Amino acid sequence: MGLLVFVRNLLLALCLFLVLGFLYYSAWKLHLFQWEDSKYDRLGFLLKLDSKLPAELATKYANFSEGTCKPGYASALMTAIFPRFSKPAPMFLDDSFRKWARIREFVPPFGIKGQDNLIKAILSVTKEYRLTPALDSLSCRRCIIVGNGGVLANKSLGSRIDDYDIVVRLNSAPVKGFEKDVGSKTTLRITYPEGAMQRPEHYERDSLFVLAGFKWQDFKWLKYIVYKERVSWTHNIQREKEFLRKLVKARVITDLTSGI
Repeated sequence: MGLLVFVRNLLLALCLFLVLGFLYYSAWKLHLFQWEDSKYDRLGFLLKLDSKLPAELATKYANFSEGTCKPGYASALMTAIFPRFSKPAPMFLDDSFRKWARIREFVPPFGIKGQDNLIKAILSVTKEYRLTPALDSLSCRRCIIVGNGGVLANKSLGSRIDDYDIVVRLNSAPVKGFEKDVGSKTTLRITYPEGAMQRPEHYERDSLFVLAGFKWQDFKWLKYIVYKERVSWTHNIQREKEFLRKLVKARVITDLTSGI
């Protein structure tokens, strides 16, 4: 009797294993078929990303000369190569932010979950949270993002950068003294607490300060600034440096610039 029970259990286990194997194999084959048959990857982007425009876009923008501003072009092209593309919220949070359910479902940096009261307090004081009227009035805006790397050194691209309607700079990227290479115009300066310039006089008078909040402390930091309160750093930078020095000393990491 014991032997029969053992054999029965063994056969049941074997059958279960075969069924699971068949299901796994079938799912893999189906996924492979869909992968090969589909024009899009798992994220929803076109598998073949090339410079050839879809027919409807090519016709719509055929009469625009090279380098001119094309209203709606970037959004239309993004939608063409990434059909899931959508605009879940305005460029800047305004006093209607509570209705944007999609961004309220996720914590920073993917959303603003848990930050309602802080954001409300900030917006109640700032009043202005849009582009300037002059920029808003443009039917089309040509934008350029200037990074902080040294690749622009000695390229003399300053005048070409300044030719754009909107010039975006990041964190504390310097401008003064480097105008020939990086331009002199700054429309938006996007930053976060640790990367921000610490002195108000270092900011361009005609530029807009944009906080890129990726953790809840960043919103609290901005509230300190707006209300002119004593600023508490979101990180203990000195403690972080001490920690990094220990890692360097233990040869866990290497400080290539000797800047720690």
